[in-house]
Amino acid sequence: MTQQEQQHSVTSRRAVAKAALVGLGVAGVPLAAAGPAAAAHAESDRYARGFATLRRISGERGAETIRSLQDIAPDLGRYIVEFAFGDVYSRPGLDPQQRQLVTIGALTAQGDTAPQLDFHIDAALRVGVRPAEIVEALIHTVPFMGFPRALNAVSVARKVFADRGVTFEPPVQNDPRDRYERGAENLKRIDGEHGLEVIESLGDIAPDLGRYIVEFAFGDVYHRPWLSPQRRQLVTVGALTAFGDTAPQLRVHIGAALNVGLSPAQVIETLLHTVSYAGFPRVLNAVGVAREVFENH
Repeated sequence: MTQQEQQHSVTSRRAVAKAALVGLGVAGVPLAAAGPAAAAHAESDRYARGFATLRRISGERGAETIRSLQDIAPDLGRYIVEFAFGDVYSRPGLDPQQRQLVTIGALTAQGDTAPQLDFHIDAALRVGVRPAEIVEALIHTVPFMGFPRALNAVSVARKVFADRGVTFEPPVQNDPRDRYERGAENLKRIDGEHGLEVIESLGDIAPDLGRYIVEFAFGDVYHRPWLSPQRRQLVTVGALTAFGDTAPQLRVHIGAALNVGLSPAQVIETLLHTVSYAGFPRVLNAVGVAREVFENH
């Protein structure tokens, strides 16, 4: 082969490689299958930033999800990358572990989200959330969303742990103190005097409901030490926002978030983060509640 022929061969290989890279786009997705508009958008800063974030928290699973949409809804894949991960996940207000806990709370609250929970429990492990914290976040949703949704979510977590070969010693609560006494202490510490006022207001119609709230929600669940108070409130606010129609409870728990050391900016960031999972109307309603709490706090 002459020197000229060798040079031509190298140039051709480079051209083929460049064409392959352009054809695959940022996500390794065939852009031709998505159409010219998707190809143009895929090279945008938002897409590049979003895909880098998606890959950082999910490895190759995120890219596979986007590829799976190319034959039916390529723009949906682009929106996921650009908005959910390029706009929202890339914001600096919460760290990756906090974001995954908010996500797990929001998805558990809605129910019927097993595939998404599988993806995000896996992502939580990837960004360093401990298995015990993931299970604790699911247990924490019980007083707000009930046992069935928590049981379904725990089943998903079991599958993810098995798929990843994760084993851990599940913690077991062991505190001999009176449940009502410790619950009242936690309620006052987290919700302030207003929490006790809510319990007292039930005395004339459903005193046992008030007792169950103190004993179970705050004496049993909130008393568990395997998730920090700040992370518990992130899960709570994310879950209540995603569930919807919970303005009175959100008012209490956004106030509680401030009481345990979360900043107003972190609360708002938690609400913004749930948009991708619960939609704009519920988040707009929650932001309205947060505005009231910030003004009165």
